[in-house]
Amino acid sequence: MLKNNKLNLGLPKGSLQESTLRLFKKAGYHISVSSRSYYPVFDDREIESMLIRAQEMARYVEDGHLDCGLTGKDWILEQNADVVEVAELIYGKGGFSPVKWVIAVPNDSKIKTVKDLNGKRIATELVGFTKRYLRSKGIKAEVDFSWGATEVKPPYLADAIVELTETGTSLRANNLRIVETIIESTTRFIANKKAWQDKWKRQKMENIAMLLRGALAAEEKVGLKMNVPDKSFKRVLSLLSAMHSPTVSQLSDKGWYAIDVITDERKVRDLIPKLKSAGASGIVEYPLNKVIP
Repeated sequence: MLKNNKLNLGLPKGSLQESTLRLFKKAGYHISVSSRSYYPVFDDREIESMLIRAQEMARYVEDGHLDCGLTGKDWILEQNADVVEVAELIYGKGGFSPVKWVIAVPNDSKIKTVKDLNGKRIATELVGFTKRYLRSKGIKAEVDFSWGATEVKPPYLADAIVELTETGTSLRANNLRIVETIIESTTRFIANKKAWQDKWKRQKMENIAMLLRGALAAEEKVGLKMNVPDKSFKRVLSLLSAMHSPTVSQLSDKGWYAIDVITDERKVRDLIPKLKSAGASGIVEYPLNKVIP
């Protein structure tokens, strides 16, 4: 390994931290994180990492303090960061769906549409993007930065808020209703433009992105193995759906086949009884770490 072959990687500190570390582990990286340190240690000596808040990540990657990092599309847009988006990785604190920034107001507010925000005060952490969004709609409103607990600010400290939500549960709990979604955001693996031009760093980043995508693809998939007699073969095969055709091998016992297939985990509880009824036996379900197309 050459001395200068080091990739400086930013990992998001905060709400995305634990899910990101789990994803890297599933991708094959073992990371040691001390509660008192902001410098996680990878078992890959070519990677040096730092924990940085997702809100700041894009700026440090753009400036070259980091070669690459993981952050939300929302924060890339908030900072107008000029970076390379290597991969979209759809995961978050609470699941595998995009998150939304929404305009929300009290349930009894007279504000019904975005146009009703003219001359109003809005509290949000996403100040820059919100101002640009309102400007694009021809809306003039006062947009204040919120340090947190944004949901409690209407109606006394703000007329409306722009807030991040995954399920809307917190908004409803605070008697707020959504007026409009202004952006949907997913996690992005981003790179510094100069680092992306470096052949070694680019290959390293592409490899990491491939493994992370593979780990995500495996999250909602499982493998199934089973033995099937010749008389049941066509019936069992008709029940199976896979990324490609199932793998079929002839067993040493004449008239028997081994079938291996990858399928959606949510379908398995309904599928296994059908396979059993169709004549399959020795059915084994197993988890997957990575699925690389």
